[in-house]
Amino acid sequence: MASRPHWLFGDQLGPHHLDPRRGGPDAQAPVIMIEARSVLRRRRFHRAKAHLILSAMRHRAAELGDRVTYVRAETYTEGLERALGPHTAPRRTSGDDGGAADTRRRGPGARLTVCHPTSRRARDFVQALDGVETLPAKGFLVSHDEFAEWADRGAGRALRLEGFYRWVRERHDLLMDGGEPAGGRWNLDHDNREPPPRARDALDVRGPWQPKEDEIDDEVRRDLDRWERDGDVSFVGRDGPRRFPATRREALSALRRFVAHRLPDFGRYEDAMLAADPVMSHSLLSAPLNLGLLDPAECVERAERAYRAGEAPLNSVEGFVRQIAGWREYVWHLYWHFGEDYRHRNALRHTAPLPDWFLDLDAEAVTANCLSTVLAQVRDTGWTHHIPRLMVLGSRALQDGWDPEAVTDWFHRCFVDGYDWVMLPNVVGMSQYADGGMMTTKPYTSGGAYIHKMSDLCAPCAYRPTHRTGEEACPYTTGYWSFLHRHRTRLAANHRTARAVRGLDRLADLPELLARTAERGDAPP
Repeated sequence: MASRPHWLFGDQLGPHHLDPRRGGPDAQAPVIMIEARSVLRRRRFHRAKAHLILSAMRHRAAELGDRVTYVRAETYTEGLERALGPHTAPRRTSGDDGGAADTRRRGPGARLTVCHPTSRRARDFVQALDGVETLPAKGFLVSHDEFAEWADRGAGRALRLEGFYRWVRERHDLLMDGGEPAGGRWNLDHDNREPPPRARDALDVRGPWQPKEDEIDDEVRRDLDRWERDGDVSFVGRDGPRRFPATRREALSALRRFVAHRLPDFGRYEDAMLAADPVMSHSLLSAPLNLGLLDPAECVERAERAYRAGEAPLNSVEGFVRQIAGWREYVWHLYWHFGEDYRHRNALRHTAPLPDWFLDLDAEAVTANCLSTVLAQVRDTGWTHHIPRLMVLGSRALQDGWDPEAVTDWFHRCFVDGYDWVMLPNVVGMSQYADGGMMTTKPYTSGGAYIHKMSDLCAPCAYRPTHRTGEEACPYTTGYWSFLHRHRTRLAANHRTARAVRGLDRLADLPELLARTAERGDAPP
């Protein structure tokens, strides 16, 4: 009996997605891949992101050779019909390419298999097709059922990262010495908050792995050029050269280089920022992980081996393991656990539109050096590490009261590693506190003093981080106090922000500060 075809999405590109020993399709199952132009029309994506995804998909198709049917179509529906034939392709039972759908899982009689998609839109589309069997999700350490089991233990308590992270460590025996965490502590964040070294514009570490583009990259770039010229699609940001892995071999090379040469210094400068060194010691592995080119288990296990061999300190390894086995897993499961309504959460009632300079990544229109620098990094690469995302970009949006749903969409579109499941909890919950505390215990924002401490971005700036008013007032400092004032009642009742709110009473210049913030409006700070 012939094996059923298996549909491979563009973020399911690693070998574990086709491994029958790990719940994948039959070893000889034909593979279908669909490049749907409608996805690029739906949003104004970063050009480098579109290039990376299409390059990765086409590279994977080249690796699979005759086993794959690769279709370039307008929609997924058209692609399935062209790949399987109009009479054998699964038919939709409800909804459209992104609508609501029947959620029943089809059994062995199905004509097509697919691994659980990573977005609700794709999942609903797949589950609305008659004759499709949805296989378990791949690329994560914890299954949906296992997470549900852990969440049920909380008996209604908040689902906090720390408890989840410890549970994952114990369950997968990660950085454990018997029943205790390696080194005697679960959390080494305190050791991973050093500011950058002064009087240096870059860390003294070997640079990250760099890919070499090939004819597939050239083909993708020509296609993107043509589509833009024809007015078919529109992008934001700059593209080229490619900075992130597009194949399994490249992803493994990037992982090996990080662990061998960059992991040892990762921990202590994890939260630091340098204008001329945006990568610092970060791994740059989020993009290949989210494309499915790497499995999280191999990443954390390789890092732990480096610690056990004395090749990397515990604080660096624990910080890296926390990012992948803790935060990444946590975000993935909260995306599904919180449900679709989470997307529309707006506990702080922020409704301001995103300014044009932000939407267009117009770094030159911005005076504040930290924001201009980070916005330029996004424009040029489609990437910054987590602190610029949270404390520069996200903090600006939070302080100025931008619509959190629009902010989420911006992060999704403008980051090469951004997917719906990634950005929805990260932005709505962590960055914009729009869920009112379902995910975190307080809003994450600060005045200019934090940015000054953790970076070299303030010295050349026209503003001074200590100034609340006047021509040199730092927009992050005025924005911070204005934010506390605007949400004073809510934040005064939160034990983690109550002390900061009481500080408002000591500001003799508060009226002038608030007036300055109001005058700024949508003008670039």
